[in-house]
Amino acid sequence: MVKYREEVARTKRRQYQNWEYWGRPLPGFGDPGARLLVVGLAPAAHGANRTGRLFTGDRSGDWLYRALYRFQFANQPASEHRGDGLTLQDCYITAIVRCAPPQNKPSLQEQIDCRPYLLEEIQLLNKVRVVIALGQMAFAGFLKARKELRLPLPTPLPRFAHGARTDFGDRVTLLGSYHPSQQNTFTGRLTTTMFHKIFATARQILLP
Repeated sequence: MVKYREEVARTKRRQYQNWEYWGRPLPGFGDPGARLLVVGLAPAAHGANRTGRLFTGDRSGDWLYRALYRFQFANQPASEHRGDGLTLQDCYITAIVRCAPPQNKPSLQEQIDCRPYLLEEIQLLNKVRVVIALGQMAFAGFLKARKELRLPLPTPLPRFAHGARTDFGDRVTLLGSYHPSQQNTFTGRLTTTMFHKIFATARQILLP
């Protein structure tokens, strides 16, 4: 992944030739006191790997930040670059892999190598009550992180599905969502209504 992300940053995409790519690992970001945690898969090669912020500079991010803004987790509906004024409110965004992987498909070993960062974030974000996992790999990665931290898990483990809900014994709820990738949104597998319903559920759970 290191070689790939650096090569992407050197060669760039044609429309971004004048852009200085981030080309490094991506940290999570947001409100350290967040009650909502959004877990993605990995930085996009010409999105976050270019801009230096997760879900920023690509169509997946367009979907995510519109939803966060609508449900009052973000101060604006778009995320274009690190200096655009975006702030998250009661929300933190992270990913199970921190570097852009080839073909957007991180290997099992790459996921394992990146997991300590997710483990650290889960422990530090001790006010989280709702986790939205974007896609099957993020869903599975979050469950593996809970297992490593010896946090409560049901038996059998929950299976991923869009709209799947799991309430853990420590007052944390996991919601599964299809990833807002072009593969899902362009084909209609994921619609705006479906996606927003996930965030509406999260907001409902977080009501006082």
